[in-house]
Amino acid sequence: MSVRKGTYVLFLTFSKPFQGEVGRLGNVHLDPGVYCYVGSAMGGLDQRISRHLSKEKRVRWHIDCLTLAADSVAAFESYPDPIPECTLAYTASLIGFEAVIDGFGCSDCHCRTHLFRVPSGSAHALVSEAGLRGWSESMCHTSKNDPNHY
Repeated sequence: MSVRKGTYVLFLTFSKPFQGEVGRLGNVHLDPGVYCYVGSAMGGLDQRISRHLSKEKRVRWHIDCLTLAADSVAAFESYPDPIPECTLAYTASLIGFEAVIDGFGCSDCHCRTHLFRVPSGSAHALVSEAGLRGWSESMCHTSKNDPNHY
């Protein structure tokens, strides 16, 4: 099987506030709610998303701190014609997602952040606008993740 390359969006739900150290960003605070993280996986989309969804991993990236603490994480992919992660971040901001934690997940680009707070009930707007599909570890790539849930 060949390695799939692409970009992705994670929707993370926190029922309680998150307070913790996030690498060089230091101590960060997130209010309860839904957050959106955009990323790329040009070395293997399925491996990267599986890692993000796993609760058993060594913290390597900023997002690892949040995926370990979130109540739930849903993944959507931009594949086979991936939208660049910075374009996904820009699209999220255009549709009203609020940028949080400057420098989060964007140490290799010039974006302000790749982490956004999602206005209630609007995750589906990004999924629809970007033509994202729900990611499934079973590789069937049907929309198991429901953006209307957020």
